[in-house]
Amino acid sequence: MGNKNKTVSFRVNEDTFDALRDIAEERDLSLSAVFRDYVDALVAHDGRVEVVPTDDVGEDVGDEFPPKVEVPKSFVREHERLELEAEHLREQLDEHRAYINALRDELEDAADVENVEDVVHLDDLESEGEEESFRLG
Repeated sequence: MGNKNKTVSFRVNEDTFDALRDIAEERDLSLSAVFRDYVDALVAHDGRVEVVPTDDVGEDVGDEFPPKVEVPKSFVREHERLELEAEHLREQLDEHRAYINALRDELEDAADVENVEDVVHLDDLESEGEEESFRLG
């Protein structure tokens, strides 16, 4: 199919636009090229790009980027337990759906047979009155 270019647009205030245009002129690039380079870097590094002044490049800027958060092991274990439980419940749900489908198929097969004497419909019992008594068991 080919690689089609897409257009991304957004709005910035006039001062920011002038600053971006100055940056592009310093580097002898078009403003579009500046954004393409930034987007390419952002995609290549999975969103882990930090914009810093050129004076600070190569220096320790301070906090680590991207920031990392310590998560207690109990939280991780609970999360894993809940994932396993959810998977188990999904499996049970699939089993119940299969069982219901099997019962429906069995009922449809029984309805197709003309001489069905073993099936007693409750609606039929109520309409007949108390002529016969039935026991389950």
